Amino acid sequence: MTARTAVYPGTFDPITLGHLDIIRRGARLADRLVIGVTTNPSKTPLFSTEERIAAVRRETADIANIEVVGFDALLMDFAEAQGASMILRGLRAVADFEYEYQMAGMNQQLNDRIETVFLMADVCLQPIASRLVKEIARYGGAIDKFVTPGVAAEVAARLGQEGQRENHE
Repeated sequence: MTARTAVYPGTFDPITLGHLDIIRRGARLADRLVIGVTTNPSKTPLFSTEERIAAVRRETADIANIEVVGFDALLMDFAEAQGASMILRGLRAVADFEYEYQMAGMNQQLNDRIETVFLMADVCLQPIASRLVKEIARYGGAIDKFVTPGVAAEVAARLGQEGQRENHE
């Protein structure tokens, strides 16, 4: 039997509890889950690609069938190179579905041998978005409910708020 490989792409800037939920659940659906850490020309990342890869590796180190790889290419080309038979995507809300539905259709036109599989985010984690986590952190708000302690510390350090967080607690 052939091993089933899935790719879960994203910028993961920063990786959130919502991402980790999709990763853990997705890892049960595939023999090998490749987390593709990518660039997005329409986004200005807080962390470099190398820093994001390191954070994702650290936060998923306890999951045996995970591989974390950086890429800067068409998703379908990356998935093909990884030997993937599916793309894993998380959905939080109807707005996500509309965007993801369009992307899945375009990706199918590029490579109809790779299926897109959607996982609904855990209801408790649905509002979490990296963009909002960064916005809260930039204004000195606590992000501990949305990311792991290690990620919260990295975001605070990047934004120069190590002491500022202690003043809010």
